Amino acid sequence: MNTIDTQIVQQYINRYQGTEVYLHLETTSGAYATHHEKKFTSGAFIRNAKVSYLHGKITGAGPYRVGLEMADGWIYAEGLTHFILDEQDRLLLLGIDYDGKLAVTLELSATPFPK
Repeated sequence: MNTIDTQIVQQYINRYQGTEVYLHLETTSGAYATHHEKKFTSGAFIRNAKVSYLHGKITGAGPYRVGLEMADGWIYAEGLTHFILDEQDRLLLLGIDYDGKLAVTLELSATPFPK
């Protein structure tokens, strides 16, 4: 896992632009650990959605934001801190919180993610 290098991440975002890719987007505020303490939790999950975006951009000074503009709307993730380019050439963007826990992930791939 590497801290985000905006130039590398932007190159991968540009590479997938205009093609159909698989998207994984997940957020959590600790829903998996609510049995340890009482707190409000929230989250969102989408996996293997086929999308094609017209334009994509990484912005911010860290943590970062990524927006993917589609024909009829946007996909947006913020709080991103790290990235991985894995052995299957997938772009995995992660947001790790101040406690070292995963808070958000946005992943793009030419092939489906495992179920």
